[in-house]
Amino acid sequence: MAFVSQLLLVLSCIICHVLIAGAASEQSYKILSTSSLKPQAVCSDPKVNPSSSSGTTVPLNHRHGPCSPAPSKKEPAFEELLRRDQLRAGYVQRKFSKNHRGGGLQQSEELKVPTELGSSLDTLELGSDTVKDFQFGCSRVEEGFGDKTDGLMGLGGDAQSLISQTAAKYGRAFSYCLPPSPGSKGFLTLGAQTGTTGFATTGMLRSEQAPTFYGVLLQGIKVGGEQLSVAPSVFSAGSVMDSGTIITRLPPTAYTALKTAFKDGMKQYPPAPSRSILDTCFDFSGQDNVSIPTVALVFDGGAVVDLDANGIIFGSCLAFTGTDDDESTGIIGNVQQRTLEVLYDVGQSVFGFKPSAC
Repeated sequence: MAFVSQLLLVLSCIICHVLIAGAASEQSYKILSTSSLKPQAVCSDPKVNPSSSSGTTVPLNHRHGPCSPAPSKKEPAFEELLRRDQLRAGYVQRKFSKNHRGGGLQQSEELKVPTELGSSLDTLELGSDTVKDFQFGCSRVEEGFGDKTDGLMGLGGDAQSLISQTAAKYGRAFSYCLPPSPGSKGFLTLGAQTGTTGFATTGMLRSEQAPTFYGVLLQGIKVGGEQLSVAPSVFSAGSVMDSGTIITRLPPTAYTALKTAFKDGMKQYPPAPSRSILDTCFDFSGQDNVSIPTVALVFDGGAVVDLDANGIIFGSCLAFTGTDDDESTGIIGNVQQRTLEVLYDVGQSVFGFKPSAC
């Protein structure tokens, strides 16, 4: 899943909202932006010196550490990616099912999260900034990463996440931009140095029982500039903003309306067979250029977010699918987030979206 981001940090987490990080074949790419690290900092050396502490040494300079090229390995087949995506989405949705203690998403300012961890301690260095006694977990079994990562970097709301542990330095805010293709450049920024200026904003939802997740409330969808006839109440279960899930899940009523309107705007292209969970596919054989209807997500408070073309079509299919029922929690996946700078201002309980950021 290297297409998710070109960012690479060697960190692990324990059941948390994650940005899956993939190594790139090129060694000059944007790796991290903080208040003390220039936004366009590049990896000029293929290795980074390991950090050290009294208890543990984290080997950041082995074969797929920061700036080190990963060994080439064939990417999973399209259908296999979607199969894994179903597993990820199923896990997220179980957290908010009607029978789960999570109880759904709701407006919440600062959650009380548990602090008991089973982890190791080390000193974390980000540019010239240092975080003492940084807690991290160690992975035991790794699967599905194509040998291109060393672990997961936790961006969730739990106490063990990178965001929670660096809150004293950067505040409880971060943003990222997921690039449109594996050869493109994305970024992660810790802190909200310019606030929400230039962002379309909407409120953030949280769950007391599943604080690692960040939720958002959709109000509608536009196709070709026209809002679909879907009542805002259809989206009342909320959606999890998840960089670890590929495909966006919508309530069935909303998804049916979306795919119907989208097909109407794609009549010039022959339909193609479904591909796994994606049932609105097209035959683009012989086409040098493809024209598709615009799609925009309308969030609570009126924020309208236009999706990039790479956030609409995935593998010649409409990159959306439906949840089990209209009462199920939805998911905003990473395909729809492509090229947007997505701001998580956790301290202010606000999401922000800025177009064409990467």
